[in-house]
Amino acid sequence: MHRQMLRAKLHRATITEADLDYEGSLTIDKDLLDAVGIIPFERVKVYNINNGERFDTYAIEGERGTGVIGLNGAAARKGMVGDLIIIVTFGFYSEDNLENYHPMIALLDEKNTIKEMLTK
Repeated sequence: MHRQMLRAKLHRATITEADLDYEGSLTIDKDLLDAVGIIPFERVKVYNINNGERFDTYAIEGERGTGVIGLNGAAARKGMVGDLIIIVTFGFYSEDNLENYHPMIALLDEKNTIKEMLTK
């Protein structure tokens, strides 16, 4: 049996831009992607802390070191600049993999800088 488990999480990211005219997706600073192992075009779930919106999209790489978190296309209707969001991905794990399982969780500050990494 396989279980679907949290694989990566960027907690309390601040939306820095919203572009309704873009094709779609979620722009994420490359440093943040690397920190939790999310790759470009990977499916992500987004939970808006401010308004309760929840949606799925895919990650695209933003400029490294900028702290960019950008809602693009239809996703730009799901939040505003300054809103706090949670970005997560999930993976399927066999029972054998769960023995050493731990998600990569980054807690972010108001500038989208990692203030703490949780590994358990």
